[in-house]
Amino acid sequence: MNEQQKETTLQISGMTCAACANRIEKGLKKIEGVQDANVNFALERSTIIYDPSKTTTQDFEQKIQKLGYDVVNEKDEFSITGMTCAACANRIEKGLNKLEGVSKATVNFALETATVEYTPSQVSTTDMIQRVEKLGYGATLKSEEKEEDLNHREKEIAKQKGKFWFSLILSFPLLWAMVSHFSFTSFIPLPAMLMNPWVQLALATPVQFIVGKQFYVGAFKALRNKSANMDVLVALGTSAAYFYSLYVSIKSIGSNAPMIELYYETSAVLLTLIILGKLFEANAKGRSSEAIKKLMGLQAKTATVLRNGEEVEIPIEEVQSGDIVYVKPGEKVPVDGEIVEGQSALDESMLTGESVPVDKTVGDAVIGATINKNGFLKVKATKVGRDTALAQIIKVVEEAQGSKAPIQRLADQISGIFVPIVVGIAIVTFLIWYIWVQPGDFASALEKLIAVLVIACPCALGLATPTSIMAGSGRAAEFGILFKGGEHLETTHRINTIILDKTGTVTNGTPELTDIFVADGIKEQEFLELVGSAERQSEHPLAQAIVEGIKAKGTELASPSTFEAIPGFGIKAVVNGKELLIGTRKLMNQNNIQIENDLEKMIELEREGKTAMLVAIDGQYAGLIAVADTIKETSKEAVTRLKEMGLEVIMITGDNKQTAQAIAQQVGISHVIAEVLPEGKAEEVKKLQQQGKKVAMVGDGINDAPALALADIGMAIGTGTDVAMEAADITLMRGDLNSIADAIFMSKKTIQNIKQNLFWAFGYNTLGIPIAAIGLLAPWLAGAAMAFSSVSVVLNALRLQRVKL
Repeated sequence: MNEQQKETTLQISGMTCAACANRIEKGLKKIEGVQDANVNFALERSTIIYDPSKTTTQDFEQKIQKLGYDVVNEKDEFSITGMTCAACANRIEKGLNKLEGVSKATVNFALETATVEYTPSQVSTTDMIQRVEKLGYGATLKSEEKEEDLNHREKEIAKQKGKFWFSLILSFPLLWAMVSHFSFTSFIPLPAMLMNPWVQLALATPVQFIVGKQFYVGAFKALRNKSANMDVLVALGTSAAYFYSLYVSIKSIGSNAPMIELYYETSAVLLTLIILGKLFEANAKGRSSEAIKKLMGLQAKTATVLRNGEEVEIPIEEVQSGDIVYVKPGEKVPVDGEIVEGQSALDESMLTGESVPVDKTVGDAVIGATINKNGFLKVKATKVGRDTALAQIIKVVEEAQGSKAPIQRLADQISGIFVPIVVGIAIVTFLIWYIWVQPGDFASALEKLIAVLVIACPCALGLATPTSIMAGSGRAAEFGILFKGGEHLETTHRINTIILDKTGTVTNGTPELTDIFVADGIKEQEFLELVGSAERQSEHPLAQAIVEGIKAKGTELASPSTFEAIPGFGIKAVVNGKELLIGTRKLMNQNNIQIENDLEKMIELEREGKTAMLVAIDGQYAGLIAVADTIKETSKEAVTRLKEMGLEVIMITGDNKQTAQAIAQQVGISHVIAEVLPEGKAEEVKKLQQQGKKVAMVGDGINDAPALALADIGMAIGTGTDVAMEAADITLMRGDLNSIADAIFMSKKTIQNIKQNLFWAFGYNTLGIPIAAIGLLAPWLAGAAMAFSSVSVVLNALRLQRVKL
């Protein structure tokens, strides 16, 4: 291997045979710059020798994914310190993405985090931290953060507060001196001492070099790395004002000329206002991650467990899978688990949105952070720490808030080149004023240069998108809508077609006993007792629905003396000496039982989407019972709402057409795709996409996972399976179809908010720079306006936290 060649190893998933390995190998060899590629099927690993000047590992990953496979990457999150504007975030992102083995790095300025996907065999977290530090910032792995590190934002706010008050006390006399110069403020008394240049120098110097130190350090680091950020603008602007004033002060020694042309107050007041803006911004950014804090606040802090035969209270982090946890009335369930003793009602509103407590008993699953209302429970821990439902929700919300929406790319590109352009505009402004507008008036030209440098801060641009994503996804999470990323939050508002899976999505997914018809001469109570007892031993879901329905009526059930399941037909059983047949028409016909009288009723029930079963006792027709997967109470209202939003609603199911049409009619859906095999659901999604439609698939089962993954947006009902939730882009925790409309509404509101932010951020700089350049903006006003721009963008984003769904 020569000096121009590099070797890399990628771990590949999804290969099923040697032909897959061969296909990937051929595909990789076709990439320009690849000298050799070898794919080992047994090790699921690919070794590639390539020319780094012609291709990168990202190209290999894209090729492997295009061929239908995946590269196994690890993902880590880092806390970043020292960023002052969007240009800093942009620079760190570029630096991390240049590292060999990093497939994707995104830096969130608002959250002060970096999320990196990488190949561990090529790059380590230490390499990434060193790269960030080389760029002049700090980085800590989130998983290794100590308790004191987690409060860095609070510490930073306290530090900036101290700097602000220090700066304000010293700047106020300078501001007083400046204000008294105006003709309309001449009535304000001004101590002669404040006009002394050396007093002004004494007041301005600590502000310039103690308070302003952070801007000089930031500017030096940026310039050392051949880039520029907001610190460069602030350091240039305030230094120009301070050092020019110092020059004039020294020049005046021995002269009796009045000291009018001093700009000490400009630099001091500017720094005070910028620090105040940073303080407001930090507070507002802290509020935008309230959703995470609220979710974390739901967790129990301690748990009472049985250890070595004794009850001990331990921190929640020490609970292990398999521990028996005691949950007293009024306490939060500390972990996900299964009840092994006791019964109670649990408030699960934090997860499902249902305000009515749910009755639980032995064998039922419980979820961490739900509240035990009345009974004492013993719970066997099944999921602890990061595996609990709440921890997974927090992880999804954190990842969504840390991800980038495609709309942010434009702002990132602009902020990356913004500072050098502004410095250029400021220099041109200075020259125009000094040479042509007011020839030889250095002080006036300098004032215009400072105003241009200070007003043009890229902070507002950098904050415009991430703060809205944070606030929007956080607010949605409070209503049980979990967006997996900023890109999904952006895409959802473009959806025009919704495909709803029937079972468990439109319907409850669990059959219920709906109708009972008893033949003449038979008592209903006896009929129910015999039917319920006969069905007790059947494992069929419909049989279980019958048993549960009959038990709910208070009927005592016996055990059948004989029981036989007849697959595809029904059951045969003997209860209390009586022989029962329960099942289809064919079962009755085979046993010569006359059923003509109730056939019409049976057909009518089937038209309504119900499954009807005929019952015979001792060779005589005795009645019929019907079971149906009942429609969720909110389904009809939700479908109407989706239609009013201009969306096409389609129902898809593996059920027969008659049942599917009956269900669809009840909820107001006219387009039904029935008798679809699980793999066929993804095909139906593809067909609609080929018609140019933006499709959202909503499902809850394992069989929905391929369709959820293929759809433009996959929405998983949170009461369904983990596989469905893993494949989906959005999880609807409440299992209510109204959440679909809420998710689309939240997406529209968030994108609208981002566009408002970008409009004001772009508009502010587009208008502010020319106004400052033509001399209509004093430097201190430019500083105030700059601080206000960032704060206004964040405050506008925070309006999303008050959106009502």
